[in-house]
Amino acid sequence: MTKHADIRASLWGDNALPLRPPSQVMNLERLGSLHQSRLSFMRTLVRRIFRERWKIKLATFELNNDGFGTVVYEVNAPDGLFSFVLFSDLLLPEERNDRVIATKWDLTMALVEGRVNPEYIAKLKENVPKQEAGRVDSRVFVLSRANRSARNFDYVVNQLATGQQPDVSKIAEVGYLYRTTAVYGSGKLGMADWEKVQQKHRDFARPFASEMFVCFMLRNFSLLQVEHIARHRNEQTFTPMRADIKRYFGIGNSTGLGMAPYLVNHPVLINQWIEMRELALARIRSLGAITSQIKTTLLELLKRCAQHTHETITEDKQQTQHNIILAQEMNKLTELVVTNFTSWNELIAFSEQHCSLQSQEILVSVMLELYPELVDDLEDFHCADENLDLDPLMPLHQLKAVIERRYDWALAIDFDAEGARETYWYRSEEKMEPRLGSIADVEGKKKAMALAVGYAVRKCYNILVDYMTANPSQITARFMVAHPKLRGIVRRIQGMDRCVYGDIQANLLDKNVLPMHLLRCKLAFFGVSKFDPRSRLWVRNTMFQGAPLLEDIGKPFSDDWFMPLIPKQ
Repeated sequence: MTKHADIRASLWGDNALPLRPPSQVMNLERLGSLHQSRLSFMRTLVRRIFRERWKIKLATFELNNDGFGTVVYEVNAPDGLFSFVLFSDLLLPEERNDRVIATKWDLTMALVEGRVNPEYIAKLKENVPKQEAGRVDSRVFVLSRANRSARNFDYVVNQLATGQQPDVSKIAEVGYLYRTTAVYGSGKLGMADWEKVQQKHRDFARPFASEMFVCFMLRNFSLLQVEHIARHRNEQTFTPMRADIKRYFGIGNSTGLGMAPYLVNHPVLINQWIEMRELALARIRSLGAITSQIKTTLLELLKRCAQHTHETITEDKQQTQHNIILAQEMNKLTELVVTNFTSWNELIAFSEQHCSLQSQEILVSVMLELYPELVDDLEDFHCADENLDLDPLMPLHQLKAVIERRYDWALAIDFDAEGARETYWYRSEEKMEPRLGSIADVEGKKKAMALAVGYAVRKCYNILVDYMTANPSQITARFMVAHPKLRGIVRRIQGMDRCVYGDIQANLLDKNVLPMHLLRCKLAFFGVSKFDPRSRLWVRNTMFQGAPLLEDIGKPFSDDWFMPLIPKQ
Protein backbone atom coordinates (compact mmCIF):
# COMPACT_ATOMS: atom_id res chain seq x y z
CA MET A 1 0.00 0.00 0.00
CA THR A 2 1.36 3.43 -0.90
CA LYS A 3 1.78 6.13 1.73
CA HIS A 4 -1.09 8.12 0.19
CA ALA A 5 -3.36 5.06 0.11
CA ASP A 6 -2.52 4.39 3.76
CA ILE A 7 -3.63 7.92 4.68
CA ARG A 8 -6.91 7.47 2.80
CA ALA A 9 -7.52 4.12 4.48
CA SER A 10 -7.16 5.76 7.89
CA LEU A 11 -10.02 8.05 6.85
CA TRP A 12 -12.39 5.55 5.26
CA GLY A 13 -11.11 2.01 5.73
CA ASP A 14 -12.65 -0.71 7.86
CA ASN A 15 -10.62 0.46 10.87
CA ALA A 16 -11.04 4.16 10.15
CA LEU A 17 -10.26 6.60 12.94
CA PRO A 18 -13.21 8.58 14.35
CA LEU A 19 -13.42 12.01 12.74
CA ARG A 20 -15.49 14.89 14.00
CA PRO A 21 -18.65 15.23 11.82
CA PRO A 22 -18.88 17.83 9.03
CA SER A 23 -21.87 19.42 10.75
CA GLN A 24 -19.53 20.35 13.59
CA VAL A 25 -16.29 21.05 11.75
CA MET A 26 -17.69 23.03 8.80
CA ASN A 27 -19.80 25.36 10.93
CA LEU A 28 -18.82 28.87 9.82
CA GLU A 29 -18.27 30.24 13.33
CA ARG A 30 -16.08 27.27 14.23
CA LEU A 31 -14.02 27.73 11.07
CA GLY A 32 -13.54 31.33 12.19
CA SER A 33 -12.23 30.08 15.52
CA LEU A 34 -9.32 28.03 14.14
CA HIS A 35 -5.76 28.77 15.25
CA GLN A 36 -2.30 28.06 13.88
CA SER A 37 -1.00 24.52 14.37
CA ARG A 38 1.87 22.16 13.50
CA LEU A 39 0.19 21.62 10.12
CA SER A 40 -0.07 25.32 9.27
CA PHE A 41 1.91 26.19 6.16
CA MET A 42 4.42 28.48 7.88
CA ARG A 43 5.30 25.74 10.33
CA THR A 44 5.66 23.05 7.68
CA LEU A 45 7.80 25.36 5.53
CA VAL A 46 10.18 26.21 8.37
CA ARG A 47 10.48 22.53 9.32
CA ARG A 48 11.40 21.67 5.75
CA ILE A 49 13.99 24.47 5.51
CA PHE A 50 15.66 23.43 8.76
CA ARG A 51 15.36 19.68 8.24
CA GLU A 52 16.90 19.91 4.77
CA ARG A 53 19.34 22.67 5.77
CA TRP A 54 18.67 25.03 2.89
CA LYS A 55 21.63 27.29 2.14
CA ILE A 56 20.50 30.91 1.89
CA LYS A 57 23.12 33.61 1.35
CA LEU A 58 23.40 37.22 0.23
CA ALA A 59 24.54 37.32 -3.40
CA THR A 60 23.97 41.05 -3.98
CA PHE A 61 23.86 43.73 -1.31
CA GLU A 62 23.61 47.20 -2.79
CA LEU A 63 21.92 49.31 -0.13
CA ASN A 64 22.97 52.88 0.56
CA ASN A 65 23.36 54.20 4.11
CA ASP A 66 19.62 54.88 4.32
CA GLY A 67 18.71 51.33 3.31
CA PHE A 68 17.62 52.01 -0.29
CA GLY A 69 18.78 49.86 -3.19
CA THR A 70 18.79 46.24 -4.37
CA VAL A 71 19.36 42.99 -2.49
CA VAL A 72 19.49 39.45 -3.88
CA TYR A 73 19.52 36.28 -1.79
CA GLU A 74 20.52 32.99 -3.41
CA VAL A 75 18.52 30.05 -2.08
CA ASN A 76 20.06 26.60 -2.50
CA ALA A 77 17.29 24.11 -1.76
CA PRO A 78 17.66 20.34 -2.25
CA ASP A 79 15.97 20.34 -5.68
CA GLY A 80 16.89 23.72 -7.10
CA LEU A 81 18.50 27.14 -6.95
CA PHE A 82 16.28 30.20 -6.52
CA SER A 83 16.79 33.94 -6.13
CA PHE A 84 14.92 36.24 -3.79
CA VAL A 85 15.18 39.78 -5.19
CA LEU A 86 14.20 42.92 -3.24
CA PHE A 87 14.01 46.56 -4.26
CA SER A 88 13.98 49.13 -1.46
CA ASP A 89 12.82 52.58 -2.56
CA LEU A 90 12.17 55.96 -0.97
CA LEU A 91 8.45 56.37 -0.31
CA LEU A 92 7.27 59.90 0.38
CA PRO A 93 4.57 60.40 3.06
CA GLU A 94 2.02 61.56 0.50
CA GLU A 95 2.65 58.39 -1.55
CA ARG A 96 2.08 56.00 1.35
CA ASN A 97 -1.03 53.82 0.99
CA ASP A 98 -1.55 50.32 2.39
CA ARG A 99 -4.55 49.55 0.20
CA VAL A 100 -4.35 47.00 -2.60
CA ILE A 101 -4.89 49.88 -5.07
CA ALA A 102 -1.64 51.63 -4.04
CA THR A 103 0.99 52.23 -6.74
CA LYS A 104 4.18 52.66 -4.67
CA TRP A 105 5.64 50.80 -1.69
CA ASP A 106 8.73 50.82 0.53
CA LEU A 107 9.72 47.35 -0.62
CA THR A 108 8.87 45.21 -3.63
CA MET A 109 10.19 41.71 -4.17
CA ALA A 110 10.13 38.58 -6.30
CA LEU A 111 11.00 34.91 -5.87
CA VAL A 112 12.71 33.75 -9.07
CA GLU A 113 13.76 30.40 -10.49
CA GLY A 114 17.52 30.08 -10.90
CA ARG A 115 20.37 32.58 -10.55
CA VAL A 116 19.77 36.17 -11.73
CA ASN A 117 22.36 38.11 -13.74
CA PRO A 118 22.59 41.94 -13.90
CA GLU A 119 20.52 42.04 -17.10
CA TYR A 120 17.69 40.07 -15.54
CA ILE A 121 17.82 42.15 -12.35
CA ALA A 122 17.47 45.27 -14.51
CA LYS A 123 14.43 43.73 -16.19
CA LEU A 124 12.93 42.96 -12.78
CA LYS A 125 13.72 46.50 -11.62
CA GLU A 126 11.61 47.82 -14.50
CA ASN A 127 8.58 45.73 -13.54
CA VAL A 128 8.57 44.43 -9.95
CA PRO A 129 8.20 47.89 -8.31
CA LYS A 130 5.15 48.46 -10.52
CA GLN A 131 3.47 45.25 -9.26
CA GLU A 132 0.09 44.97 -11.09
CA ALA A 133 1.17 47.59 -13.63
CA GLY A 134 4.25 45.55 -14.58
CA ARG A 135 4.78 42.19 -16.23
CA VAL A 136 7.18 39.36 -15.47
CA ASP A 137 7.97 35.99 -17.03
CA SER A 138 7.46 32.42 -15.85
CA ARG A 139 10.79 32.32 -14.01
CA VAL A 140 9.04 34.36 -11.33
CA PHE A 141 6.99 32.39 -8.77
CA VAL A 142 5.82 35.16 -6.46
CA LEU A 143 5.54 38.96 -6.42
CA SER A 144 4.98 40.91 -3.25
CA ARG A 145 5.31 44.32 -1.67
CA ALA A 146 5.49 45.75 1.84
CA ASN A 147 5.46 49.01 3.77
CA ARG A 148 7.34 49.98 6.92
CA SER A 149 5.63 50.07 10.28
CA ALA A 150 5.13 53.73 11.16
CA ARG A 151 5.40 52.93 14.87
CA ASN A 152 8.29 50.49 14.89
CA PHE A 153 10.73 50.92 12.01
CA ASP A 154 12.33 54.28 12.84
CA TYR A 155 12.05 53.57 16.56
CA VAL A 156 14.06 50.35 16.28
CA VAL A 157 16.68 52.02 14.05
CA ASN A 158 17.11 54.84 16.58
CA GLN A 159 17.39 52.41 19.50
CA LEU A 160 20.08 50.32 17.83
CA ALA A 161 21.96 53.39 16.58
CA THR A 162 22.22 54.72 20.14
CA GLY A 163 23.36 51.41 21.58
CA GLN A 164 20.02 50.34 23.08
CA GLN A 165 17.71 47.39 22.53
CA PRO A 166 14.07 47.95 21.50
CA ASP A 167 11.61 47.94 24.40
CA VAL A 168 9.87 44.57 24.02
CA SER A 169 6.64 45.87 25.55
CA LYS A 170 6.50 48.47 22.79
CA ILE A 171 7.29 45.85 20.16
CA ALA A 172 4.43 43.71 21.49
CA GLU A 173 1.99 46.43 20.43
CA VAL A 174 3.03 46.03 16.77
CA GLY A 175 5.14 42.92 16.36
CA TYR A 176 6.72 43.68 12.98
CA LEU A 177 8.91 46.09 11.03
CA TYR A 178 7.10 45.62 7.70
CA ARG A 179 3.58 44.63 6.72
CA THR A 180 2.68 43.07 3.41
CA THR A 181 -0.18 44.45 1.35
CA ALA A 182 -0.33 41.60 -1.20
CA VAL A 183 1.48 38.37 -2.08
CA TYR A 184 0.78 37.23 -5.65
CA GLY A 185 1.48 33.88 -7.29
CA SER A 186 -0.06 31.12 -9.44
CA GLY A 187 0.27 32.67 -12.87
CA LYS A 188 -0.75 36.25 -12.11
CA LEU A 189 0.98 38.96 -14.19
CA GLY A 190 2.88 36.40 -16.28
CA MET A 191 4.33 34.40 -13.36
CA ALA A 192 4.72 30.64 -13.32
CA ASP A 193 1.40 28.89 -12.77
CA TRP A 194 0.82 26.46 -9.94
CA GLU A 195 1.09 23.40 -12.20
CA LYS A 196 4.65 24.34 -13.19
CA VAL A 197 5.71 25.00 -9.62
CA GLN A 198 4.12 21.82 -8.30
CA GLN A 199 5.46 19.52 -11.01
CA LYS A 200 8.93 21.01 -11.50
CA HIS A 201 9.96 22.28 -8.07
CA ARG A 202 9.45 19.90 -5.17
CA ASP A 203 10.82 22.51 -2.76
CA PHE A 204 7.68 24.63 -3.24
CA ALA A 205 5.21 21.92 -4.27
CA ARG A 206 2.91 22.41 -1.28
CA PRO A 207 0.04 24.91 -1.30
CA PHE A 208 1.24 28.48 -0.70
CA ALA A 209 4.79 27.32 0.11
CA SER A 210 6.43 29.88 -2.19
CA GLU A 211 4.18 32.68 -0.91
CA MET A 212 5.00 31.80 2.70
CA PHE A 213 8.70 31.65 1.84
CA VAL A 214 8.60 35.19 0.46
CA CYS A 215 7.10 36.42 3.75
CA PHE A 216 9.74 34.47 5.69
CA MET A 217 12.51 36.11 3.67
CA LEU A 218 10.93 39.55 3.97
CA ARG A 219 10.98 39.17 7.73
CA ASN A 220 14.67 38.29 7.73
CA PHE A 221 15.52 41.15 5.40
CA SER A 222 13.64 43.63 7.60
CA LEU A 223 15.92 42.72 10.52
CA LEU A 224 19.01 42.99 8.34
CA GLN A 225 17.94 46.38 7.00
CA VAL A 226 17.27 48.08 10.36
CA GLU A 227 20.69 47.01 11.61
CA HIS A 228 22.31 48.22 8.38
CA ILE A 229 20.70 51.67 8.65
CA ALA A 230 21.42 51.95 12.39
CA ARG A 231 25.06 50.97 11.92
CA HIS A 232 25.59 53.70 9.32
CA ARG A 233 23.71 56.25 11.39
CA ASN A 234 26.22 55.92 14.24
CA GLU A 235 28.96 53.31 14.00
CA GLN A 236 30.47 54.26 17.37
CA THR A 237 27.35 53.57 19.43
CA PHE A 238 25.54 50.99 17.23
CA THR A 239 24.68 47.67 18.85
CA PRO A 240 23.16 44.63 17.09
CA MET A 241 19.71 43.47 18.11
CA ARG A 242 19.50 40.58 20.54
CA ALA A 243 18.63 37.29 18.83
CA ASP A 244 15.61 36.59 21.05
CA ILE A 245 14.15 40.03 20.27
CA LYS A 246 14.79 39.44 16.56
CA ARG A 247 12.82 36.21 16.70
CA TYR A 248 9.92 38.03 18.32
CA PHE A 249 9.54 40.23 15.24
CA GLY A 250 7.21 38.87 12.58
CA ILE A 251 5.72 40.32 9.43
CA GLY A 252 2.49 42.28 9.52
CA ASN A 253 -0.42 41.55 7.25
CA SER A 254 -3.87 42.99 6.62
CA THR A 255 -6.36 40.65 4.99
CA GLY A 256 -9.70 41.71 3.56
CA LEU A 257 -12.50 40.14 1.56
CA GLY A 258 -10.17 39.28 -1.31
CA MET A 259 -9.28 36.05 0.48
CA ALA A 260 -12.84 35.02 1.37
CA PRO A 261 -14.04 33.55 -1.97
CA TYR A 262 -11.07 31.16 -2.06
CA LEU A 263 -12.61 28.87 0.55
CA VAL A 264 -15.83 28.61 -1.47
CA ASN A 265 -14.19 28.24 -4.89
CA HIS A 266 -11.68 25.54 -3.84
CA PRO A 267 -13.82 23.11 -1.84
CA VAL A 268 -11.77 19.97 -2.60
CA LEU A 269 -8.54 21.66 -1.53
CA ILE A 270 -10.13 23.06 1.63
CA ASN A 271 -11.51 19.59 2.32
CA GLN A 272 -7.98 18.21 2.09
CA TRP A 273 -6.57 20.77 4.54
CA ILE A 274 -9.33 20.15 7.05
CA GLU A 275 -9.19 16.36 6.63
CA MET A 276 -5.50 16.33 7.54
CA ARG A 277 -6.11 18.43 10.64
CA GLU A 278 -9.04 16.25 11.70
CA LEU A 279 -7.12 13.07 10.97
CA ALA A 280 -4.25 14.31 13.16
CA LEU A 281 -6.75 14.96 15.96
CA ALA A 282 -8.34 11.52 15.49
CA ARG A 283 -4.93 9.83 15.64
CA ILE A 284 -4.16 11.55 18.91
CA ARG A 285 -7.53 10.70 20.44
CA SER A 286 -7.03 7.04 19.52
CA LEU A 287 -3.26 6.54 19.81
CA GLY A 288 -1.84 9.37 21.93
CA ALA A 289 -0.53 7.92 25.17
CA ILE A 290 -0.86 10.31 28.12
CA THR A 291 2.46 10.04 29.93
CA SER A 292 3.69 12.24 32.74
CA GLN A 293 5.89 14.09 30.23
CA ILE A 294 2.93 14.65 27.91
CA LYS A 295 0.87 16.01 30.79
CA THR A 296 3.70 18.35 31.82
CA THR A 297 4.08 19.67 28.27
CA LEU A 298 0.31 20.04 27.95
CA LEU A 299 0.20 22.22 31.07
CA GLU A 300 3.08 24.34 29.75
CA LEU A 301 1.32 24.86 26.41
CA LEU A 302 -2.02 25.75 27.98
CA LYS A 303 -0.24 28.31 30.14
CA ARG A 304 1.62 29.62 27.09
CA CYS A 305 -1.64 29.99 25.14
CA ALA A 306 -3.19 31.96 27.99
CA GLN A 307 -0.14 34.22 28.22
CA HIS A 308 0.10 34.68 24.44
CA THR A 309 -3.56 35.65 24.35
CA HIS A 310 -3.04 38.07 27.24
CA GLU A 311 -0.17 39.67 25.30
CA THR A 312 -2.25 40.03 22.12
CA ILE A 313 -3.28 43.66 21.75
CA THR A 314 -6.35 44.47 19.67
CA GLU A 315 -8.44 47.61 19.27
CA ASP A 316 -11.58 45.56 18.62
CA LYS A 317 -13.69 45.38 21.81
CA GLN A 318 -15.35 42.10 20.91
CA GLN A 319 -12.04 40.39 20.09
CA THR A 320 -10.56 41.77 23.32
CA GLN A 321 -13.42 40.16 25.22
CA HIS A 322 -12.93 36.90 23.31
CA ASN A 323 -9.25 36.95 24.30
CA ILE A 324 -10.10 37.51 27.98
CA ILE A 325 -12.52 34.58 27.90
CA LEU A 326 -10.02 32.37 26.07
CA ALA A 327 -7.32 33.03 28.69
CA GLN A 328 -9.81 32.21 31.47
CA GLU A 329 -10.86 29.01 29.73
CA MET A 330 -7.25 27.92 29.32
CA ASN A 331 -7.06 28.13 33.11
CA LYS A 332 -10.22 25.96 33.36
CA LEU A 333 -8.63 23.32 31.15
CA THR A 334 -5.46 23.53 33.20
CA GLU A 335 -7.41 22.82 36.38
CA LEU A 336 -8.99 19.74 34.82
CA VAL A 337 -5.63 18.42 33.61
CA VAL A 338 -4.11 18.88 37.07
CA THR A 339 -6.98 17.33 39.05
CA ASN A 340 -8.82 14.76 36.97
CA PHE A 341 -7.57 14.03 33.47
CA THR A 342 -7.67 10.48 32.10
CA SER A 343 -8.28 10.68 28.35
CA TRP A 344 -8.23 13.05 25.40
CA ASN A 345 -11.89 12.36 24.68
CA GLU A 346 -12.73 13.46 28.19
CA LEU A 347 -10.78 16.71 27.79
CA ILE A 348 -12.39 17.46 24.42
CA ALA A 349 -15.87 16.72 25.79
CA PHE A 350 -15.21 19.06 28.72
CA SER A 351 -14.10 21.84 26.35
CA GLU A 352 -17.18 21.40 24.20
CA GLN A 353 -19.44 21.65 27.24
CA HIS A 354 -17.71 24.46 29.13
CA CYS A 355 -15.60 26.48 26.66
CA SER A 356 -16.08 28.78 23.71
CA LEU A 357 -15.37 27.68 20.14
CA GLN A 358 -12.11 29.64 20.25
CA SER A 359 -10.91 27.63 23.24
CA GLN A 360 -12.14 24.33 21.82
CA GLU A 361 -10.08 24.86 18.69
CA ILE A 362 -6.99 26.15 20.44
CA LEU A 363 -7.09 22.93 22.48
CA VAL A 364 -6.99 20.99 19.21
CA SER A 365 -3.90 22.98 18.15
CA VAL A 366 -2.25 22.28 21.51
CA MET A 367 -2.91 18.56 21.20
CA LEU A 368 -1.28 18.52 17.76
CA GLU A 369 1.86 20.06 19.32
CA LEU A 370 2.24 17.12 21.69
CA TYR A 371 2.62 14.31 19.16
CA PRO A 372 4.80 15.25 16.18
CA GLU A 373 5.18 11.55 15.39
CA LEU A 374 1.41 11.31 14.80
CA VAL A 375 1.04 14.62 13.00
CA ASP A 376 4.00 15.74 10.93
CA ASP A 377 3.78 13.16 8.12
CA LEU A 378 0.36 14.60 7.20
CA GLU A 379 2.02 17.81 5.97
CA ASP A 380 2.74 15.99 2.69
CA PHE A 381 -0.97 15.61 1.92
CA HIS A 382 -2.22 19.18 1.57
CA CYS A 383 -2.49 19.08 -2.24
CA ALA A 384 -5.57 17.80 -4.06
CA ASP A 385 -6.93 17.16 -7.54
CA GLU A 386 -9.58 19.85 -7.68
CA ASN A 387 -11.51 18.54 -10.68
CA LEU A 388 -15.24 18.20 -10.05
CA ASP A 389 -16.57 15.86 -12.73
CA LEU A 390 -20.19 15.62 -13.78
CA ASP A 391 -21.60 12.08 -13.72
CA PRO A 392 -24.26 12.17 -16.48
CA LEU A 393 -25.33 8.56 -15.85
CA MET A 394 -26.17 9.01 -12.17
CA PRO A 395 -29.86 8.17 -11.63
CA LEU A 396 -31.86 11.13 -10.37
CA HIS A 397 -33.01 9.29 -7.28
CA GLN A 398 -29.33 8.90 -6.36
CA LEU A 399 -28.62 12.59 -7.02
CA LYS A 400 -31.57 13.51 -4.82
CA ALA A 401 -30.28 11.20 -2.07
CA VAL A 402 -26.82 12.81 -2.22
CA ILE A 403 -28.35 16.26 -1.73
CA GLU A 404 -30.52 15.08 1.16
CA ARG A 405 -27.58 13.41 2.88
CA ARG A 406 -24.68 15.76 2.19
CA TYR A 407 -26.55 19.07 1.96
CA ASP A 408 -29.15 18.58 4.67
CA TRP A 409 -27.79 21.79 6.22
CA ALA A 410 -28.72 23.74 3.08
CA LEU A 411 -32.19 22.22 2.93
CA ALA A 412 -32.74 23.23 6.56
CA ILE A 413 -32.18 26.95 5.87
CA ASP A 414 -35.28 29.07 5.34
CA PHE A 415 -34.16 31.23 2.43
CA ASP A 416 -37.52 33.01 2.42
CA ALA A 417 -37.02 34.37 5.94
CA GLU A 418 -36.42 38.09 6.36
CA GLY A 419 -32.78 38.94 5.64
CA ALA A 420 -31.88 35.43 4.46
CA ARG A 421 -31.01 36.71 0.98
CA GLU A 422 -30.13 40.27 1.87
CA THR A 423 -26.44 40.14 0.88
CA TYR A 424 -24.61 39.45 -2.35
CA TRP A 425 -20.89 39.32 -3.14
CA TYR A 426 -19.31 41.23 -6.04
CA ARG A 427 -15.88 42.30 -7.22
CA SER A 428 -15.22 46.02 -7.02
CA GLU A 429 -13.49 47.36 -10.12
CA GLU A 430 -12.36 50.43 -8.18
CA LYS A 431 -10.92 48.58 -5.15
CA MET A 432 -9.86 45.47 -7.14
CA GLU A 433 -11.24 43.08 -4.51
CA PRO A 434 -14.54 41.46 -3.42
CA ARG A 435 -17.15 43.50 -1.58
CA LEU A 436 -20.56 42.91 -0.02
CA GLY A 437 -23.66 44.53 -1.51
CA SER A 438 -27.34 44.74 -0.65
CA ILE A 439 -30.13 43.33 -2.80
CA ALA A 440 -31.59 46.84 -2.79
CA ASP A 441 -28.92 47.63 -5.38
CA VAL A 442 -30.62 45.98 -8.36
CA GLU A 443 -27.93 46.90 -10.89
CA GLY A 444 -25.11 45.82 -8.62
CA LYS A 445 -26.71 42.44 -8.00
CA LYS A 446 -26.28 41.65 -11.70
CA LYS A 447 -22.53 41.40 -10.98
CA ALA A 448 -22.94 39.01 -8.05
CA MET A 449 -20.28 36.31 -7.58
CA ALA A 450 -21.47 32.69 -7.43
CA LEU A 451 -20.59 32.04 -3.78
CA ALA A 452 -24.03 31.13 -2.38
CA VAL A 453 -23.58 27.35 -2.52
CA GLY A 454 -26.32 26.61 0.00
CA TYR A 455 -28.93 28.64 -1.87
CA ALA A 456 -27.87 27.15 -5.22
CA VAL A 457 -28.29 23.64 -3.79
CA ARG A 458 -31.71 24.52 -2.41
CA LYS A 459 -32.91 25.84 -5.79
CA CYS A 460 -31.46 22.81 -7.58
CA TYR A 461 -33.20 20.46 -5.16
CA ASN A 462 -36.57 22.16 -5.61
CA ILE A 463 -36.31 21.99 -9.39
CA LEU A 464 -35.09 18.38 -9.23
CA VAL A 465 -38.05 17.29 -7.09
CA ASP A 466 -40.48 18.91 -9.54
CA TYR A 467 -38.72 17.32 -12.50
CA MET A 468 -38.76 13.85 -10.91
CA THR A 469 -42.51 14.05 -10.40
CA ALA A 470 -42.92 13.64 -14.15
CA ASN A 471 -39.61 11.83 -14.80
CA PRO A 472 -38.88 9.56 -11.82
CA SER A 473 -36.59 7.13 -13.64
CA GLN A 474 -34.40 9.55 -15.56
CA ILE A 475 -30.65 10.07 -15.27
CA THR A 476 -28.67 13.24 -14.62
CA ALA A 477 -27.95 13.82 -18.31
CA ARG A 478 -31.65 14.24 -19.10
CA PHE A 479 -32.04 16.63 -16.17
CA MET A 480 -29.11 18.68 -17.47
CA VAL A 481 -30.66 18.93 -20.93
CA ALA A 482 -33.85 20.26 -19.36
CA HIS A 483 -31.99 22.63 -16.97
CA PRO A 484 -28.54 23.42 -18.38
CA LYS A 485 -27.96 26.36 -16.00
CA LEU A 486 -27.78 23.87 -13.12
CA ARG A 487 -24.77 22.08 -14.58
CA GLY A 488 -22.29 23.86 -12.28
CA ILE A 489 -24.05 23.16 -9.01
CA VAL A 490 -24.85 19.54 -9.99
CA ARG A 491 -21.19 19.00 -10.81
CA ARG A 492 -20.27 20.35 -7.38
CA ILE A 493 -22.87 18.21 -5.60
CA GLN A 494 -21.65 15.04 -7.29
CA GLY A 495 -17.96 15.87 -7.07
CA MET A 496 -18.00 16.85 -3.42
CA ASP A 497 -19.67 13.61 -2.45
CA ARG A 498 -16.23 12.01 -2.44
CA CYS A 499 -15.11 14.41 0.32
CA VAL A 500 -15.76 14.35 4.05
CA TYR A 501 -15.62 18.11 4.50
CA GLY A 502 -15.11 21.03 2.07
CA ASP A 503 -18.48 22.80 1.89
CA ILE A 504 -18.95 25.62 4.39
CA GLN A 505 -22.27 24.97 6.09
CA ALA A 506 -23.64 28.49 6.21
CA ASN A 507 -25.87 30.89 4.32
CA LEU A 508 -23.42 33.40 2.85
CA LEU A 509 -26.32 35.56 1.65
CA ASP A 510 -27.65 36.28 5.13
CA LYS A 511 -27.64 39.92 6.19
CA ASN A 512 -25.73 38.99 9.36
CA VAL A 513 -23.04 36.88 7.67
CA LEU A 514 -19.56 37.49 9.09
CA PRO A 515 -16.92 37.23 6.33
CA MET A 516 -14.32 37.51 9.09
CA HIS A 517 -14.82 33.80 9.80
CA LEU A 518 -13.76 32.93 6.24
CA LEU A 519 -10.66 35.11 6.51
CA ARG A 520 -9.60 33.66 9.84
CA CYS A 521 -10.03 30.09 8.66
CA LYS A 522 -7.66 30.48 5.75
CA LEU A 523 -5.20 32.56 7.77
CA ALA A 524 -5.11 29.86 10.45
CA PHE A 525 -4.05 27.33 7.84
CA PHE A 526 -1.35 29.78 6.75
CA GLY A 527 -0.18 29.95 10.37
CA VAL A 528 -0.74 33.59 11.37
CA SER A 529 -1.33 34.82 14.91
CA LYS A 530 -2.43 37.94 16.81
CA PHE A 531 -5.78 38.42 15.03
CA ASP A 532 -6.93 42.04 15.28
CA PRO A 533 -10.27 42.60 13.47
CA ARG A 534 -10.69 46.09 12.05
CA SER A 535 -14.30 45.52 10.97
CA ARG A 536 -16.43 42.55 9.94
CA LEU A 537 -14.61 42.72 6.59
CA TRP A 538 -10.85 42.78 7.30
CA VAL A 539 -8.33 41.76 9.94
CA ARG A 540 -4.75 42.57 10.90
CA ASN A 541 -2.45 39.73 11.90
CA THR A 542 1.18 38.76 12.33
CA MET A 543 3.18 36.18 10.39
CA PHE A 544 6.26 34.20 11.48
CA GLN A 545 6.44 35.80 14.93
CA GLY A 546 8.74 33.65 17.05
CA ALA A 547 10.12 31.72 14.08
CA PRO A 548 13.84 30.97 13.85
CA LEU A 549 16.17 33.19 11.81
CA LEU A 550 18.25 32.47 8.72
CA GLU A 551 21.36 32.35 10.90
CA ASP A 552 19.73 29.56 12.93
CA ILE A 553 19.77 27.14 9.96
CA GLY A 554 22.14 24.28 10.77
CA LYS A 555 21.81 24.75 14.53
CA PRO A 556 19.70 22.48 16.78
CA PHE A 557 16.04 23.09 15.96
CA SER A 558 13.19 22.23 18.31
CA ASP A 559 10.27 23.64 16.25
CA ASP A 560 8.90 25.25 19.39
CA TRP A 561 7.62 28.64 18.23
CA PHE A 562 3.93 27.92 18.72
CA MET A 563 2.18 30.88 20.42
CA PRO A 564 5.37 32.94 21.01
CA LEU A 565 5.71 35.04 24.17
CA ILE A 566 7.33 38.43 24.78
CA PRO A 567 11.06 37.86 25.48
CA LYS A 568 12.39 38.96 28.83
CA GLN A 569 13.80 42.49 28.80
